[in-house]
Amino acid sequence: MQTIEPYLRWSAIYSGYADSLSPFYGHSNDGFTCTHTIYDHYIHPLWDSIGSKTLYLKLQYVDYQQHYAIIELMGEWNDCLYNDIMYLKREVIDVLVQAGVSKFILIGENVLNFHYSDDLYYEEWLDDCEDGWIVALNFRDHVLAEMDKLNLHNYLLYGGALNTVKWRTLTPQKLFEAMDSYSSLTLKA
Repeated sequence: MQTIEPYLRWSAIYSGYADSLSPFYGHSNDGFTCTHTIYDHYIHPLWDSIGSKTLYLKLQYVDYQQHYAIIELMGEWNDCLYNDIMYLKREVIDVLVQAGVSKFILIGENVLNFHYSDDLYYEEWLDDCEDGWIVALNFRDHVLAEMDKLNLHNYLLYGGALNTVKWRTLTPQKLFEAMDSYSSLTLKA
């Protein structure tokens, strides 16, 4: 698992460590020493901890003028045992919402499993977004099946065309524009 790296191409144009509004402002990671684990497996040192034992992330990009954030996730999203949604919501999302972010793009190709509990934090998150949205890209089919059991489609847009987005070929702005357009069409339907 230590070979699964967060996407680094956008790091030249955005760093959560240098963004004074980011929950990771002032943090630094040693890019060579693995310290975080998911169960007994070390993960790549560039993933950022949110306090969870199983879910890590990289804040890939934030645009405060257009009110969006792109977050790449890694690990096991385990609300049942570790309440990962609480960590994600309180440690990252609340900080970004306070700074004016209302549109979230979650990249989930490195989310290996999802274990649900209840939907209260998801409902709160969507309520906090006011006129915004939460889009989940490229999550694995078995993860989406578990999300369906909790009816997370009431709060997040996911699946279908969102499961094949070639996001690495786009700039953050182009990815946002595509997701904003998709969300506008989907939410009106």
